[in-house]
Amino acid sequence: MQLFYNPEIKQSTKEFTFDKTESRHIVRVLRKKEGDHIYITNGLGDLFTSEVVIANDKRCLVKINTFENKPKTWNYYLHIAIAPTKLNDRFEWFLEKATEIGIDEITPIICDHSERKVIKLDRMEKIIHSAAKQSLKFNFPKLNEPITFNQFIQSQLDGDLFIAHCEETNKANLKSSLKPNAKSTILIGPEGDFSTKEINLSLQHKFIPVSLGESRLRTETAGLVAVHSVAFINQ
Repeated sequence: MQLFYNPEIKQSTKEFTFDKTESRHIVRVLRKKEGDHIYITNGLGDLFTSEVVIANDKRCLVKINTFENKPKTWNYYLHIAIAPTKLNDRFEWFLEKATEIGIDEITPIICDHSERKVIKLDRMEKIIHSAAKQSLKFNFPKLNEPITFNQFIQSQLDGDLFIAHCEETNKANLKSSLKPNAKSTILIGPEGDFSTKEINLSLQHKFIPVSLGESRLRTETAGLVAVHSVAFINQ
């Protein structure tokens, strides 16, 4: 299945026109013609089966034939709050792989030791959308605006709260702390780890300190290990 994404399409939509870029891809690359089927999602769990009415590489028009709501293929809610990496491609790699595995919400957090404090949100969203389409996800993860660690930690958070850090203190293993079918928020720090002040603040807000194993992991690897751990205990 070749899946297309557009956030504007709704259950009441009868016809839809792709923009010039996607029209060219549909007609020139995929060689779709009048009468062929195209599958579209709005990233909110809806799958639309459409039929090409006008196969023009500047304006591809389709009519919506059927609509189906597709439930999530995972039975948990996972929110990863992660510090952007110094190199953009590493953070993009995390976003891509986390989306493929299954994640609901991502918040970039700016920490005391963060080397990167600005990210291109539009580009990051394109990475997520591409990964979701490739892995046939109909429920796309939500990418939040970057926020400081202090702002995030004091926001309204519910479910199970974890912070993965590298300080030599008493920490539980993340896998043994996770519950199936639960809502979890996991904090992943920057290359220089969370500061002691940040760790103490998280404990004051009821976060549970956890370990991701014996190895010292890069930020993007730690984030992916956390995502996979949640997926694994829910299998």
